[in-house]
Amino acid sequence: MKVLFAMLLSALLTAGAWAQSSSTTTTTTTDHRTAGQDMKDAGRDVGHATKKTYHKTKTTTKHIVHKGAHATKKGANKVEDKTNPQ
Repeated sequence: MKVLFAMLLSALLTAGAWAQSSSTTTTTTTDHRTAGQDMKDAGRDVGHATKKTYHKTKTTTKHIVHKGAHATKKGANKVEDKTNPQ
């Protein structure tokens, strides 16, 4: 699970860097942004991406755990059926 999270985080950071490098070629005519504002925006964007990643990871983990519990219960029922006296 840690490996999946690390891969997902690195993919998001790589995608963010790629998006920033492609968007810097555009020119803004009316918006003169400061470096401080750019840093604030980057911080918010990273926070939002982290929140989305956390939610997706949490949902996937819950799904996998539920599926495993269902399979365990199914196997336990099979064993119980075999051990019941007939």
